[in-house]
Amino acid sequence: MGDRKNVKVLIITGAGLNCEKETAAAFTLCGATAEQVHLNDLLAGKRNLGEFHILALIGGFSFGDHLGSGTVFANKLKFKLTEDLKQFVKDGKLVIGICNGFQTLTRLGLAPALKGKYLTQQVSLTANDSGVFRDDWIVLKGDPKSPCIFTKGIDTIRLPIRHGEGKFVADPEVIDELESKHLAALRYCKQDGSAADGEFPVNPNGSIHDIAGICDETGRCFGLMPHPEAFLSPFNAPDWQAHKLMGDLPAWGEGRVIFDNAVQFAADNLL
Repeated sequence: MGDRKNVKVLIITGAGLNCEKETAAAFTLCGATAEQVHLNDLLAGKRNLGEFHILALIGGFSFGDHLGSGTVFANKLKFKLTEDLKQFVKDGKLVIGICNGFQTLTRLGLAPALKGKYLTQQVSLTANDSGVFRDDWIVLKGDPKSPCIFTKGIDTIRLPIRHGEGKFVADPEVIDELESKHLAALRYCKQDGSAADGEFPVNPNGSIHDIAGICDETGRCFGLMPHPEAFLSPFNAPDWQAHKLMGDLPAWGEGRVIFDNAVQFAADNLL
């Protein structure tokens, strides 16, 4: 087994993104070495994707969400770092996209990349059915049959959301393939883990089949709308005081497991 501290994580910053500190804290908490690099330095060749084992596309409002959430950011990466991205995936490395990063990930075509078609967009995230920005806490159900590295061991998990364009959409044939291959790694669900069945606000945006997170067929490229990096401490939860009074306040927030899974995989397989 490799040493976790040798796992290097690239967190791309700048251009309206704003979750770099929380995301860096998440990976650091799990023992990795996280480095924040501005998008312009990456595009200029001052730093290289090949230096890292995990790529994190973070939340925020890249380029003000002009032309659609994540679109401009994705195009800059796709047209200037095409070969680097292809090599990163080919080398078996990990990619996570969170919220705006999930929007970027899908527009880049890093997930679901059905039939190995990386850098070809196959799904999208569009405006919430409610028509408004949604800031809330939701519950997610994991698929135990999913190949996703990041969600291993997750039955249900509670995470915060904050997005206006989080509705997962795709053509019916794409949805069918996602379902048959268990690539919908996380879904919005009710408190007891039962299906949301599209019910608002349990499904906060109207996503098809309640899909909240997907991966590629290798399980190494993963994106989700909720923010695991925003629930690292139990004190992040809105009901922490009640749990403290009941004596069942956990040591860590539930979002940690997603990063822990990634760092452990990288330590075991990429060092």
